[in-house]
Amino acid sequence: MTTETTPRVTSIPLAPPSTFRDRLQQVLAFASLIVIAIFFSVASPTFMTYGNIVNVLFSTVVIGLLALGTTFVIITGGIDLSIGTGMALCAVMSGQFIVNWHLPWPLGLVLAVLFGGLLGFVNGFNVARLGLPPFIATLATMLVAQGLALVVSHSAPIYFNDTPGYLQVSTGNLIPGLNFPNAVIVLILATAVAGVLIRRTILGRYTFAIGSNEEATALSGIDVGRWKILIYTLAGLFTGLAGVMISARLGSAQPATGAGYELQAIAAVVIGGTSLAGGKGSILGTIIGALIISVLNNGLQLMSIPQEWQNVILGVVILVAVYADMARKRASTR
Repeated sequence: MTTETTPRVTSIPLAPPSTFRDRLQQVLAFASLIVIAIFFSVASPTFMTYGNIVNVLFSTVVIGLLALGTTFVIITGGIDLSIGTGMALCAVMSGQFIVNWHLPWPLGLVLAVLFGGLLGFVNGFNVARLGLPPFIATLATMLVAQGLALVVSHSAPIYFNDTPGYLQVSTGNLIPGLNFPNAVIVLILATAVAGVLIRRTILGRYTFAIGSNEEATALSGIDVGRWKILIYTLAGLFTGLAGVMISARLGSAQPATGAGYELQAIAAVVIGGTSLAGGKGSILGTIIGALIISVLNNGLQLMSIPQEWQNVILGVVILVAVYADMARKRASTR
């Protein structure tokens, strides 16, 4: 007598549909962006000029790329503190590949982005397989990346003087006459890719599932550890791309750059409505958050506000955003 066993069918958890509160958070973030822009337009007549708007978009590129990858990590309930120094290390590696090793710049660009993916893989492995808390795992990677950037570059900038094609990746203009830097186009394309990944693929579905209830996701037969590694690796690829963009923009790989970028990127994600508790977030909200930070930085500089007060104001904005996230979470549990 034979007994037939029914194969276990694992359903794929879908990304949660946008609730009214989620949409309201995005609307409020966008409204805040408009209000801030209007305020600076009144305070400084040069704010709304075409050249300054392009500058704002240009300055959003690096923060935006870092924030895109971080969005995936935070939705899982994790954190990545290594993206700032990781970006600096990827920039240095691009200089190492292109300037010191004399590789063709397109190959060096790809290798620098993949190196960022390697850093993300290390973070994911430490979190998923070694069981380290994301804060500790990525803090260690942050320190390692900071040290390696100085070691590889011998504590000196690496200049791309003989590779104008590499510089054009960021500062060039595909659209003649508009003075619209290629870096902004790269950010737009990266945003579209991230949006598709998080809403239309299994990766995005599992990202939300892990952040919503990791234990239930594991019990449904999903290898949570493997998907966490993939998510952190994806975040690392965005970090590598940010390293390419900032080095191409500056015309050099600066080993000391990147400090503080991780905080601005995380702030952009939170301001955009992604919950630090995991399970909720959106790419559109993240980009709005990145724009808010760039507009604040640009407007305060135009008003000649001292840097120390700029940091104070940005810190207050982050506190307000986190409090709003906590209030939203409390309201949703009632």
